Amino acid sequence: MTQLPSSGTFGALGSFSQDGSVDVVSVLFSTHAAYLEHLAGPRHPERPERLQAVLSGIRRHPSPGALIPLEPIAASREDLERVHPRAYLDRIEHISTSGGGRLDPDTYASPGTWRAATFAAGAGLTAAEALRRGEGDAAFCAVRPPGHHANQTESMGFCLISNVAVLASSLADQGERVLILDYDAHHGNGTQDVFYHDPRVLFVSLHQWPLYPGTGRHTEIGAGTAEGFTMNVPLPPGTTGDVYLRAFDELIAPRVAAFAPTWLIISAGFDAHRFDPITELGLTSGDYIALTKRALEWAPKGRRIVMLEGGYDLDALAWCAAGVVGVLSGDDPEPVDMSEAETSGGPGGRQLDAISSFWRERQHG
Repeated sequence: MTQLPSSGTFGALGSFSQDGSVDVVSVLFSTHAAYLEHLAGPRHPERPERLQAVLSGIRRHPSPGALIPLEPIAASREDLERVHPRAYLDRIEHISTSGGGRLDPDTYASPGTWRAATFAAGAGLTAAEALRRGEGDAAFCAVRPPGHHANQTESMGFCLISNVAVLASSLADQGERVLILDYDAHHGNGTQDVFYHDPRVLFVSLHQWPLYPGTGRHTEIGAGTAEGFTMNVPLPPGTTGDVYLRAFDELIAPRVAAFAPTWLIISAGFDAHRFDPITELGLTSGDYIALTKRALEWAPKGRRIVMLEGGYDLDALAWCAAGVVGVLSGDDPEPVDMSEAETSGGPGGRQLDAISSFWRERQHG
């Protein structure tokens, strides 16, 4: 079994200057040993070793002991019921605590799943409270199971509780304007469903098309008073980082500026990496560094949280996690080698032209 320390045992709580005062440390790092208790099944890609890979990447940070360990607190039922009805939660808890079983065709609950899921959902809430208290400039939550496919009443795609949606709902209820950026290779259909009619949250997803779960067309833009508060950027297999950056600059940045978010949550799926075994996009860890740098411009320090979603190649997970934490720290991280530099020259430009035209027509229509 993979061994993972709780965040309370991960490194020292800050570093100390020679006069004994605590130096300012900017990034909260949250994980928990409970996440290892969720077992999705033999040979399943969403496996405990994913967290060990993330930790191995974090240790490549120039000052890993300078990250602030943050022990997550499990989300309460009240927290979870902002998004999921009680009957849905009862079913997951019952199946898990009764020995485990299949929740849907590709999502399984083991005896430790319910505990892991409540700590995963609680990690973002704990991080937000710590950031409000001024304990850091940003937070990275290395959680599992992931959450962005789970809608209000259905588990899907290895996801049980919509971790990011639980956090965003809590922030929105406190009067915040929340931007969710989802750069997982799969469309965050569950997150989209939760906020499709909610103008307090701007949801942006860049993802491979076609690919599971088959949602995320560029014409899915929200409904009612939230029309225009969902932006989908479906991209073809092989798309490279230059197309992503163009989408950020031409499509997403103007919409973000108009929305003026007070918080940024990144659904950090690293399965858009070219080595991922279940997707076909063309990004590298260098691209994830560049994308995260751009995204951090959209929200103030102290109001930025990154939450792990997918990513199933262990080396890619390590490289991408290291790069993103470096960006959150205010460093200028370099990819592990030249093969992980930013990419360009792949497909996707034509699709991006069509999406840009769609939004211009909508704006001037």
